[in-house]
Amino acid sequence: MVVRMPDNTVDPSGNTEAFRAFTQSTPQEPPAASKTPLIIGVAVVAVVLVALIAWLALG
Repeated sequence: MVVRMPDNTVDPSGNTEAFRAFTQSTPQEPPAASKTPLIIGVAVVAVVLVALIAWLALG
């Protein structure tokens, strides 16, 4: 015997009013991630590359 778990979500197609509210609601987007760590990482890599090239050229 299989016992179904209770469904705590409301099916928007169950009635017209809930369906209209579902279709007219706009989903909220999460805030964009910060690009600061990426910029810092690229700057560090650039400094290391310039230092490596200078060390090889002068050494």
